[in-house]
Amino acid sequence: MFKRILIANRGEIALRVIRAAKALGIETVCVYSTADKAGPWIEQADRAVCIGPGPSPESYLRIDRIIAAAEVTHADAIHPGYGFLSENAHFAEVCRDSGFEFIGPSPEAMALLGDKVSCKKLARSVGTPVFPGTENAIDDIEDAVKVAEEIGYPVIVKATAGGGGRGMRVARDAAQLRTGIESARQEAAAAFGNGAVYIEKFLENARHFEVQTIGDKHGNAVHLFERDCSSQRRHQKLVEEAPAPGVDPAKRMKVCESAASLIASAKYSGAATVEFLMDAKQNFYMLEVNTRVQVEHPVTEMITGVDIVREQIMVAAGKPLSFKQADIKVNGHAIECRINAEDPDRGFMPQAGLIESFSAPGGLGVRLDSHARAGYRIPPNYDSMIGKLIVHGPTREIAIARMKVALGEFKIGPLKTTIPLHLKLMANPDFQNATFDIHYVERLLKAQDAARASGSTSKSGSAAGAESRA
Repeated sequence: MFKRILIANRGEIALRVIRAAKALGIETVCVYSTADKAGPWIEQADRAVCIGPGPSPESYLRIDRIIAAAEVTHADAIHPGYGFLSENAHFAEVCRDSGFEFIGPSPEAMALLGDKVSCKKLARSVGTPVFPGTENAIDDIEDAVKVAEEIGYPVIVKATAGGGGRGMRVARDAAQLRTGIESARQEAAAAFGNGAVYIEKFLENARHFEVQTIGDKHGNAVHLFERDCSSQRRHQKLVEEAPAPGVDPAKRMKVCESAASLIASAKYSGAATVEFLMDAKQNFYMLEVNTRVQVEHPVTEMITGVDIVREQIMVAAGKPLSFKQADIKVNGHAIECRINAEDPDRGFMPQAGLIESFSAPGGLGVRLDSHARAGYRIPPNYDSMIGKLIVHGPTREIAIARMKVALGEFKIGPLKTTIPLHLKLMANPDFQNATFDIHYVERLLKAQDAARASGSTSKSGSAAGAESRA
């Protein structure tokens, strides 16, 4: 087992890894930027090394500085968390070549599954369902137009690397496809350093369904069942839950097993998530594979009892998985709300600044993964997520009820957060009845904006009438 792990990340995921490492008796090293010098997670690490100024290209994305920090602190392994360099195959390779175990897949497995084109090819070969579309990155736009005409519009242009909605364009005809390919290439090149794109069939009203998997270096690969992540805004997840509600059990098992087969065929070790879209008839189509631990991994932990980060560390150290597929059972229902420091009433404007008050919720089945606290100053340099509120209950209805109570107890001031939005989502009939799709949040927000604008117009009209009468 490792003696010391360096965590190449920040915030709540850094704290999550520290806790898992401590439970295994492993020392931890945190790297941090000058913007994070007062980060609460740093206090929990055994050692901390500053690697540069606030902007991530000068700190958390500097491979050379992270490796140097690992060298001077005599770390055995490096955990990348999520985001930043977590899905960078070159970083994984540099770690290996520098003598540090990368707590994640091999560079080869990461490159194979991280590239959406090669991943789809492998998926086809093992029977994992995929979207019809181009089998390779697009070289000739007119060839892509021919494929689109064969599979039928609408189609979606996607970057072969990266994610988060960048390098994506929906096209409903040939003209939109031609311009969409060019703009997606430019955006993907700027965001990921790789402008390659491909096209596939686009589902108008789909649900986002993903399967948590984990493999080891001994050829074992299992799934930990699935999550529903359909509550999204601009391709960014807001609420995740497990298991996915209202899905046919036979179809669920088939797609979960296909995801585990895909991971095994890639000779993958570590945690991975195979993402799918599900249509109204519950047909599944693979989107991509995330070759890292996911933000939403706690909901899977809550329903299975598996400590996913602990298993990541054990697997990286060469240990076999501590369980077999038959050992994994679903217990109850879990929901996670991502708490972001954003103002939903002002276009989700980020809310950097000082947290003056912080009152965390509690009670049966409530878990809070957060690095925030009273006195913590949120820097403007990074993602706005400041915590994840997770609840567990014996049924989905009880989990929703517990989430409402927990959200009501959760007080953060004076900065705006997404807590009020989450309360609205928990009360939304589409969410409560699981009749949602990946666009329902945006429809709700659009209706609220229209109602707000209508109210403002009515008030203006009343004021004008009163002034006229005066």
